[in-house]
Amino acid sequence: MPNILDKIEKANDIKNIPPEELEQLAWEIRRFLLEHVSKTGGHLASNLGCVELTIALHRCLTFPEDKLVWDVGHQAYTHKILTGRKDGFDTLRQFEGMSGFPKTKESDCDAFVVGHSSTSISAALGMAAARDMKGEKNKVFAVIGDGAMSGGMAFEALNNAARLKSNLVIVINDNNMSITENVGGMANYLSNIRTDEGYQHLKDGVESALRSVPKIGDRLADRIKRSKDSLKRLVVPGMLFEDMGLTYLGPIDGHNIEQMVRTFHNAKRMNEAVVVHVITKKGKGYAHAEKNPSLYHGVDPFEVKNGVAKQGKKETYTKIFGDICVRMAKDNPKIAVVCAAMPSGTGLMEYRREFPHRYFDVGIAEEHAVTFAAGLAASGMRPVVAIYSTFLQRAYDQILHDVCIDKLPVTFALDRGGLVGSDGETHQGVFDLSYLSNIPNLVVMAPKNKDELVDMMYFSVAYDGPTAVRYPRGEAYEGLKEFNQRIALGKSEVIYEGQEIALLAVGSMVETAEKVSDKLRLVGVNPTLINVRFVKPMDEELLLSLADRHRILVTMEENVKNGGFGEHVADFLLEQKRTENEFINVSLPDAFIEHGSVETLKKKFGLDADSIVERIMSRR
Repeated sequence: MPNILDKIEKANDIKNIPPEELEQLAWEIRRFLLEHVSKTGGHLASNLGCVELTIALHRCLTFPEDKLVWDVGHQAYTHKILTGRKDGFDTLRQFEGMSGFPKTKESDCDAFVVGHSSTSISAALGMAAARDMKGEKNKVFAVIGDGAMSGGMAFEALNNAARLKSNLVIVINDNNMSITENVGGMANYLSNIRTDEGYQHLKDGVESALRSVPKIGDRLADRIKRSKDSLKRLVVPGMLFEDMGLTYLGPIDGHNIEQMVRTFHNAKRMNEAVVVHVITKKGKGYAHAEKNPSLYHGVDPFEVKNGVAKQGKKETYTKIFGDICVRMAKDNPKIAVVCAAMPSGTGLMEYRREFPHRYFDVGIAEEHAVTFAAGLAASGMRPVVAIYSTFLQRAYDQILHDVCIDKLPVTFALDRGGLVGSDGETHQGVFDLSYLSNIPNLVVMAPKNKDELVDMMYFSVAYDGPTAVRYPRGEAYEGLKEFNQRIALGKSEVIYEGQEIALLAVGSMVETAEKVSDKLRLVGVNPTLINVRFVKPMDEELLLSLADRHRILVTMEENVKNGGFGEHVADFLLEQKRTENEFINVSLPDAFIEHGSVETLKKKFGLDADSIVERIMSRR
């Protein structure tokens, strides 16, 4: 039997597949995903769980006229397959290859660039409003996970969606529970009858007729309506959405294509915002992912037959951070840790087991996480907020107003600082040094290696004010262990004393700077190497001394140039009228950095050792 997937070459080809072949198609897509993601790495469990859901959506929508907005977007692999991009999976998340997220410049079937959570309803609502203003008739669907519903922005959007007088369909992909008794005949019957056009007209007609009765009509209609609403609360799920003014359908089986297609078609007919609640199983079809979906959320290349990663990992900065949190909490009863729905990703699983009463997972709600931590700190605790660099951007206002104005002792642990590689533009942590170093009262640090991360965490929780410790994704650097000067506020560490050239490296770039030093010494140049440690406050005394003794100053950081450490150094030296030095700023351009391996991206943007040496030698 030929593969049904071979019939899918472009968008809307799925409409030509007979209904009886769709189950086989879903099986082939899962096999395709396992075959390719096991080679390239990527988001696996979430995509395995929404295969049938995506098939049903594509049966009901016409691309690119209709708009499908994915929340986060890491679950859109099947959408890419069904829009003619299956050949691109050989280069998934690789440099100049296919993105692991929806990308408008990759396909006109991708309606919106996404990567952060809880955004889809807002974006889709904007698209629906634009459609109405232009007098167009296309359909707009948003798909949002139950986890993303914990983000406040989703509820802000739902609040406004209730005002809509035209069609918008919001699909909640709920993969956090098994299918319950609510899924079945009664729920299906209620969903169908409530979306039936005849029922809607009858309901409106009866209410209108009752209200026309003299004297008692309005009172009678209101009483019946109240009685009906009370009954609905007993038998109809989703009354939260109904009470917000949204029509709720479901819950329905997210692996039953026929049922979803019927429900989506019904939802498309309504002139209002409709919530369709589907229940899916994360990791469906692959036993290892079904058993442990969180482990297979984002994976490196692995062996399909046993689920084991093809390459073992050394100790990571993430694990070291988690271990030190456990140690600090054992010594200090005031330590509390806050994260935003990523205990595994931030290395906090052991801490959660050891200290459940001092561990707070607030869901995908970074703004709340920061202000909640501010409340802890204002009450005498020493909170550590563990959030990826890219996601902490969402809480900038809370960091500034709720933590730093009052100089509260909150420690921000920024995992994935700098280039993160394959997840691309939405996930690169290359703006944090800029957006954090501009905030008064906030101390910003970056460790050179694993040991210094430990020291900085201890320094942070002891410091009487807000601090941020920024460290990269992946394996922890173990070099330069012999250099372990005590950490002092605002003081850098001199690794090597040299002449003519001074290398000032921030965090992960210290490892690169050591390689640069080695290469320069091979050509007779003996540079000074500085481990910056503190991006803010800067070691101004050392900077002036370096400027006096060196002709060329080189700053090195995995951060955009604008507002970064290098610019702060240049501004300081200019203010001090030190204009005789040559200055090289090794940093990233004012751009969103595409996906690709960290090594590839460093080479492309001149952050690798060879490129830096070449720039230095061209200035001698």
